[in-house]
Parts: sequence; structure tokens; C-alpha cells
Amino acid sequence: MEAEGAEGAPGGTEAALSCFSFNQDCTSLAIGTKAGYKLFSLSSVEQLDHVHGSNDTPDVYIVERLFSSSLVVVVSHTKPRQMNVYHFKKGTEICNYSYSGNILSIRLNRQRLLVCLEESIYIHNIKDMKLLKTILDIPANPTGLCALSINHSNSYVAYPGSLTTGEIVLYDGHSLKAVCTIAAHEGTLAAIAFNSSGSRLASASEKGTVIRVFSVPEGQKLYEFRRGMKRYVTISSLAFSMDSQFLCASSNTETVHIFKLEHLSNSRPEEPSTWTGYVGKMFLAASNYLPTQVSDMMNQDRAFATGRLGFSGHRNICALATIQKLPRLLVVSSSGHLYVYNLDPQDGGDCVLIKTHSLLGSGTSEENKENDLKPPLPQSYAATVARPSASAASTVQGYSEDGGALRGEVIPEHEFATGPICLDDENEFPPITSCRGDQQDKATPS
Repeated sequence: MEAEGAEGAPGGTEAALSCFSFNQDCTSLAIGTKAGYKLFSLSSVEQLDHVHGSNDTPDVYIVERLFSSSLVVVVSHTKPRQMNVYHFKKGTEICNYSYSGNILSIRLNRQRLLVCLEESIYIHNIKDMKLLKTILDIPANPTGLCALSINHSNSYVAYPGSLTTGEIVLYDGHSLKAVCTIAAHEGTLAAIAFNSSGSRLASASEKGTVIRVFSVPEGQKLYEFRRGMKRYVTISSLAFSMDSQFLCASSNTETVHIFKLEHLSNSRPEEPSTWTGYVGKMFLAASNYLPTQVSDMMNQDRAFATGRLGFSGHRNICALATIQKLPRLLVVSSSGHLYVYNLDPQDGGDCVLIKTHSLLGSGTSEENKENDLKPPLPQSYAATVARPSASAASTVQGYSEDGGALRGEVIPEHEFATGPICLDDENEFPPITSCRGDQQDKATPS
């Protein structure tokens, strides 16, 4: 799963970090600075493991890692039209491509690599970096807003379909065909994100008050959440948990909101047995006769949990990850810090900040004073969340060191029939060891 919101567009000059992004399943964090880039492993709360760092490329404003593999994609302000793909364990460049305009964002999964410019999107086959499709003449997209499903069996792509309204274009990156257009919001889009299976798509507009979730590929609205009504905010990131039970949203305010995606049922609800149940049913029936704005407000769900930040105004991204068998809320700020919170998946409420890591310098971490004694978690909470991880080993070696598959996922054999890129093999990348390309605004299939 990708943690969306770490866009390539650089922020203010005072920011310690020029870019930051979680990898697709939130097991790794990548940051870019004036000096270069760094990669961290997120396997522990107490320890932030520095996996790799490079100062060979200065002024990095895009850095994306493919799951837990050695493949990393980097774009620098020194050459904003050039994408460089590296094998960081060997310290070698796999290939680079140049484009007709500045690169604004890059998305990747095990099948596809997307390069987003302001008015075009390039879709590459990640196994040999062949350009498969160029989506031309898209509405001006100055922030490079786009999303790619991490599920390589569908590789759905989402991007804005309008500069003035919140229209989303859904595109099938596997079959290279347009799927549908979703009228998600009245205002311009600010954030979009797929869940891990590619069956849900979340979106928020520039107003930042309402977050909606749609089914994929149908484009039907499934959920509607209200972040707040008091003020408009800028949503900086949306991210699903890997099990798609929760959705988090961060903004330029001091609060991160977490929404719970209750299971949808097609069956008719049972007759209410209590007075409050009858009242609720009466309000639900009445909403059919009220103005749309009023009925929408009645049907919107509030946040299930919140994380309080000690700052506001900084660019940030959020993610929901399972670390040491417990659900955590992760927030990265452009100030150069990673904040780790505990999330209670049963009762929600305020998430407890348990660790603050510095991403710069020696990588030392600062711990909350109120957590110095580390009291044990309540038994009911621990029993609820400390479920053993259902880890099934992949039968096929893929990209990452752990087999390249999501937990419990087996990569189909046919995807590797033509010779996969195995990033721990000395003979990898035979088709593209010296590839170079200038991608003008055209598709060059075959």
C-alpha cells in the first residue's frame, strides 16, 4: 500500500525535508533532502533502522522505493525532467529516462511504473521499463496528483479529470484502457488513494471537509466521512490500512483523522428493538425528503479516532501500519520527524503518541516524557490487537527480500514466465542494464 501525499512538488525553503513517502505496504520510509536521500525500515517502534543513504544526487524532490526491494526511483531538481532508477544495494544505476516536462510524481507497483507530468502520464512496464502507454492531454495537474493500486493484478490508475471540479478518471493500467469517470466532489481534488486490493478509492477536495470512498471499478459511492465543518483545510494525504478497515487523513491542521469502514451489508436491517433504534430509522426515512445538503450531512460519519500533532502548517503524510503486531498511526512532517502513535482498533478515540524519531543527523529518537515508564497496555486492548500475523511465504521469488509478496499473497507464476527482475540476483536486468530514453509526448508501444 502506498501512503499518498508525498508529492514531488517541493515545499517551503525552510523545510528540512524536500520530500517523503512510505513504500507500498508501509514497511519502509523514504526521505529526500538538499544533500540526497535516505531509506528507513519501519519494523520497530523503538528503533528506526537506516537502510540506505546516498549523497550522490543532491536536491532530491522525489524518492520512491518498490516495497522492500533494492529498487529506488529518484528525481532531482538538478535534472527535474529525468527519472533515475537505482539498485541501491549495489550502488548502480539501472536506467534513466528523460521526459518533455518536469516530473511531478512517480508511482510504482510490481507491474507498472507511472510518471506524471502536468498534462500527461507515462505508464512503463516495470520489468523492462518499456513504455506501454502515454495518456496525453489530461487536465492541468500542477501538483502531479495521481494514484496507482499496489495490487499488480489490476494496476488501477486514478487522476483528476477536471481542473475546476472533483472529477476522477479511473484507468486500468493492466489492460491500458479507461474504466470510468467518477464525479467525486464539487471542488477541485486535493488527495486520492487506493486501498491495498485496488477495490476502494478514497478522495478529498480542496475544501477538505468531506472524504468519500468509492468502489472500484464501478465508481459507486460507498462511504462518506466528515472531517469537520468549522473551517476549510488542505488535505495532504489519505491512506487506507492494509486490511482496508480504516482510512486516515492528514492536513495542514494539528489533527489526523481516522475513519472506520464498517462492513457493508446488502441485506435489509432488522426492525429496531429500542426507542433510539426507532428514532434512528425515522430520521433515515425523513432524509429522503430533505434537501440533498441536509440529508448528506445526516448520513456522514465522524472520525473513529484522532491523532493530535504538536504542530500545524507543516507538510505531512500519514499512514496506518502494523508494527510489532500492533496497529500504529504514522505521521511524517517536513520538519524531519516521524511520529508513531498507538491506535485502539476497538474503541478508537485519541491515539497516544509513543515515539518521535528524528530523520536527520544521527537518527536518534526522542521519546515522550509521559511514556518513559512504559506501563503495560490494558489487557483488553492488547488482546484485541495482538493478533498473530498470518504470514504465508510466497512460493515464487519476486522483488523484495521477503519474497516480494504481500502478506499471504502468492504471485502468479505466469507473471514471471518471461524472466522477472529479481533484485538479489547478480544477473538481474539483462534487458535494461544500459537503457536510456527520451520520452516525448507520444506512446511508443513495441
